[in-house]
Amino acid sequence: MKSYKIALVKGDGIGPEIIDEAVKVLDAVASCCKLDFSYTEALMGGCAYDITGDPLPEETITVSLNSDAVLFGAIGGTKWDNLPREKRPESGLLRFRKELGVYANLRPAIVYDELINASSLKPTVIKGVNLMVVRELIGGIYFGEPKGRTEDKGWNTMVYTRDEIVRIAHQAFKIAMTRSKRVCSIDKANVLDVSQLWREVVTEVSKGYPEVKLSHMYVDNAAMQLIRDPKQFDVMLTGNIFGDILSDEASMLCGSIGLLPSASIGDKIGVYEPIHGSAPDIAGQGIANPIATISSASMMLRYAFGEIAAANRIDAAIKRALSEGYRTQDLAQFDAKEVCSTSEMGSIIANYIQR
Repeated sequence: MKSYKIALVKGDGIGPEIIDEAVKVLDAVASCCKLDFSYTEALMGGCAYDITGDPLPEETITVSLNSDAVLFGAIGGTKWDNLPREKRPESGLLRFRKELGVYANLRPAIVYDELINASSLKPTVIKGVNLMVVRELIGGIYFGEPKGRTEDKGWNTMVYTRDEIVRIAHQAFKIAMTRSKRVCSIDKANVLDVSQLWREVVTEVSKGYPEVKLSHMYVDNAAMQLIRDPKQFDVMLTGNIFGDILSDEASMLCGSIGLLPSASIGDKIGVYEPIHGSAPDIAGQGIANPIATISSASMMLRYAFGEIAAANRIDAAIKRALSEGYRTQDLAQFDAKEVCSTSEMGSIIANYIQR
């Protein structure tokens, strides 16, 4: 029996609810696949600030680095909006990513046939969409120096080094080798010097992957093409701010942000989380969709532990639950046979795994 240590960072809002359902599913797959998971909870976000005065306590970093992977819910809420920037939950998350060195954010966008009508786009446009956004996560304009503001002026600096671009490009090409062997690198090289370097370095790295077809696209065109013809993309490689925007756009191809997982990986450890926020307006009501978090647990099994069969088992159970008409509130209008609570959806998926 293989054993893995998982740090649970539940966070704020709906975070605890959706993490609990992912743990339920992990325990189900553990019993079927002869795996053993041990969990250690750690604080981050507004809940951490309320208890410790710091949105990212040092203990959370220690617990995470001493684990095999981190399963993370969501942080933030209006309760903490008026705190100084360095005390806000979002600042804790940025520091967390930097401290753990998770530089590659993987965001798949897969359209389920069972939810083909959930998207605002025509079924003929989105049927069969299966793409992966590979976003550089700890560089670029969110971390660049100098930055600052006065009463009448604010400034941020987009900076990338060659080494930062090389390592994220390798991640994209390696992932493409397991998929359809196509990488589209997204930049703004017609305007930005930093994007000119990005394009040059990505092209250099591509020479080590002769089987992968590389193309380049400006970010404004990519935003349009993602809606016009999303099936043209396999792996989309891009920087921090462009990836932040494009991956949220890609989520709407699928009809609900509550469906989409993500993985943030580095050389030390990976953090696995849904792409949605903490949704404090529905916290505690039992109506949050846990599928994105359960899918994130599947990505953890796949990318952190190499437990492909277990990951496939979770993915198949999610697909079966959707195909049989089980829906949470956000998807209730789309061919629902039964509208489920957060906990009920987790239990349905867990039961399918055990069968």
